[in-house]
Amino acid sequence: MLNSRCTDKIILAIDRPVNYILTMTQEQTTQQRILDSAFELMYAQSYAEAGVAAICEKAEIKKGSFYHFYKSKQELAMAVYEEKFYEYKDTILDTSFTGKRAPLEEIALFAEKIYQFQTDVKASTGKVLGCPFGNISLELSSQDEIIRKKIEHIFKRSMQSLRDCLQRGVDSKDTQLTGIDVNATADAMYAYLEGIILLAKTQNNSDVIRQLSPAMLGIRIYPKSK
Repeated sequence: MLNSRCTDKIILAIDRPVNYILTMTQEQTTQQRILDSAFELMYAQSYAEAGVAAICEKAEIKKGSFYHFYKSKQELAMAVYEEKFYEYKDTILDTSFTGKRAPLEEIALFAEKIYQFQTDVKASTGKVLGCPFGNISLELSSQDEIIRKKIEHIFKRSMQSLRDCLQRGVDSKDTQLTGIDVNATADAMYAYLEGIILLAKTQNNSDVIRQLSPAMLGIRIYPKSK
């Protein structure tokens, strides 16, 4: 039979991991509230208007908790947009560009998913809020080089999905894509899509995306002749 000292040691050995897990879970929950609150404020308003105090109030935390996780709002913004890129990748990019359809069909599906996202945002907020990455790029690219580089990297990763899609078409001898400059065509298509998202935001009308996105499928850039 175990004596009381042995029993106490076993209880302590069990309690420590449980308490540690609970503490870690609480910290992760707090950090996620900070990320979610910051994104909601930055997306619906702007980076400038989403101050640390406002983020803390929305997340229902004290400033000390904020600075436990992030040294600055800039560092937080980097984490926010990295997280949102992966959400975008998982829910839109990876479900559009599966390699199971013809390339132009996948690109049309991609545009439709963008339209649906903006429509859902308007249904929830009353406004077409535009591309979250494009918004912060327009706001900060000439002011904050670190954030500019972050958003540039996000756009490059996004455009890579288009490049890979077009390259599959070229490799499979899709006659609609014969002779194109894959990289330039992908970049032009993505730039066009960002433009119509901005136009939809300006008009507060997500239908602009559905109306104009078919033209994206006709974009072709060919190598310059030497």
